[in-house]
Amino acid sequence: MRADRVFAYGAAAGLLGDLLLGDPRRGHPVAAFGRAAGAVERVLWRDHRGWGALHTAVCAGGAVALAAVAARAVRTSPAASLALTGAATWAVVGGTSLAREAQVIGRALEAGDVEAARARLPHLCGRDPQALDADGIARAVVESVAENTSDAVVGALVWGALGGVPGLVGFRAVNTLDAMVGHKSPKYRRYGWASARLDDVAGWPGARLTAVLAAVAGGDPRGAVQAWRADAAKHPSPNAGPVEASFAGALGVRLGGTLSYRGRVEHRPVLNGAAGRAVVTRDIERAVRLSRRVGWLALGVSVAARHIVKGRMS
Repeated sequence: MRADRVFAYGAAAGLLGDLLLGDPRRGHPVAAFGRAAGAVERVLWRDHRGWGALHTAVCAGGAVALAAVAARAVRTSPAASLALTGAATWAVVGGTSLAREAQVIGRALEAGDVEAARARLPHLCGRDPQALDADGIARAVVESVAENTSDAVVGALVWGALGGVPGLVGFRAVNTLDAMVGHKSPKYRRYGWASARLDDVAGWPGARLTAVLAAVAGGDPRGAVQAWRADAAKHPSPNAGPVEASFAGALGVRLGGTLSYRGRVEHRPVLNGAAGRAVVTRDIERAVRLSRRVGWLALGVSVAARHIVKGRMS
């Protein structure tokens, strides 16, 4: 079986597995990687960019190397290669867990239980929930759904199309390292620099594809494109900006503004401020539906891209 077909069938099976099963409560491979990366950090940590770069190389490079060894071991068996691709895809994507967490918060807000929503918000993002009212929580959830559609689904599929199982695993490893050490806290400002920059590079293609697909799949393609062009560059993140702006335009809402994050207050530019309205609770479910459509469209684009690349190489 050709490699492009192995990826197509395996990635589709993995995405379907995520839809039906979600993430396991115990023994998730990404959690195991996180524990291993934490152990490496305890050995290597210094308040220095060079040591942080070494940490990134050891952890991300080790994950890619193990994935490459596994892929090479099964390359002569189409069935085993397909199974490995499916398992890797299921392990690295997280669209179902993202949707479930968003919907739990949405149901709490619909019931008027703001405290329950605040208690659940840290499962989804790093915002300080006590600083948010109901609409602020809803906005945080929509922004997180948008950003994580790229990080937890589309980006992985793009790198899977480019690099097979090592690409899938490598993208998730880099994204996980960024979540662990890439934020601008005093401890990680220098040590996490390499992880954060590598995540920016790895996330670039998936973020642009997510923004394009949000415009295609959303209710207002023109609004999504206009918000992306006008406001994406204002966002402090080079990858979250296009995604959140496109989602904002597609949904007809305003995102961004003042937020409290990891103990500090940030005043971010408003995205789609000229045409959008304030986010309300019902927009959470709309964002989840858009995220799901984007994920399946991304699978189709990634499969087609891998087919074209393999066809030209053969």
